[in-house]
Amino acid sequence: MTLIRRLSTTELPPGEITPRGVFERRRSIIRAGLAGAALGPAHALFASPGASAAAAKLATRPSPMSTMEKPTSYKDATSYNNYYEFGTDKDDPANNAHTLKVSPWKLAVEGEVAKPGVFDIDELLKLAPLEERIYRMRCVEGWSMVIPWVGYPLSELIRRVEPTGNAKYIEFFTLADMAQMPGLSSSVLSWPYVEGLRMDEARHPLTLLTVGLYGEVLPRQNGAPVRVVVPWKYGFKSGKSIVRIRFTEKQPITSWNRAAPHEYGFYSNVNPQVNHPRWSQATERRIGEDGFLQRKRPTLMFNGYAEQVGSLYAGMDLKKSF
Repeated sequence: MTLIRRLSTTELPPGEITPRGVFERRRSIIRAGLAGAALGPAHALFASPGASAAAAKLATRPSPMSTMEKPTSYKDATSYNNYYEFGTDKDDPANNAHTLKVSPWKLAVEGEVAKPGVFDIDELLKLAPLEERIYRMRCVEGWSMVIPWVGYPLSELIRRVEPTGNAKYIEFFTLADMAQMPGLSSSVLSWPYVEGLRMDEARHPLTLLTVGLYGEVLPRQNGAPVRVVVPWKYGFKSGKSIVRIRFTEKQPITSWNRAAPHEYGFYSNVNPQVNHPRWSQATERRIGEDGFLQRKRPTLMFNGYAEQVGSLYAGMDLKKSF
């Protein structure tokens, strides 16, 4: 098991120590989630957009894998999004995703596994205890956020379906329904959206099967009702609104790699030493810190998770396998 070294507050710049108000809000979210644990069937949490706030709470426990950095505001995290199925402008998902039907929801698991099957959202929520994990997230376009996700390691689902010895990769397929997703009329990508991970990446304890953020169920614009979060990779690797997972022997062709192979490689690790062909990746702009005089932040190798995941790529040329 990967050992996670926790930095003491004396090793952190003052601006990265969790403010008291943020800490107290996290505690209140956890208490509210525990109080709502007996609300009934899990799928009731993913009700219509008008569902009560109490019904949207999730029972969580804090995670030692969380960063100590101040989270991005809920408003920014849920209104500035990339989700091309609902439009290519940053505010399109928040404006258009109300058409997404998140209940009932089925997730099919197939391919090189001994126990293929179909999981509904109730089953997914019961596979493992839900944790709140505050992760840094970095977009290939140069902006970043810090988001308190809710979920559990994807490895919990992987373990239950028992991959065969031929399973080298895991492939994620997201929903593609013209009736619900107006952005599918765009030719910017081939649909459905497809992403993939190597098996050791998928099994890494940082890779999160995600059902919520900020102690609540996922908003539609953030990938409801279930998505993957891979914090050391650029955000487009974390597929949203997943309906199918396939275990394969061959490396899958992913959506952005298919659309522009010279710009988007399979691995897509955050690496400030590898520029996008059209811009530098050496710095980033943290959303919520966009004042005129605010300096950009240096981009961290593997988005700051190098100690945890660097060994996955030992011996690889990360400028060729980008």
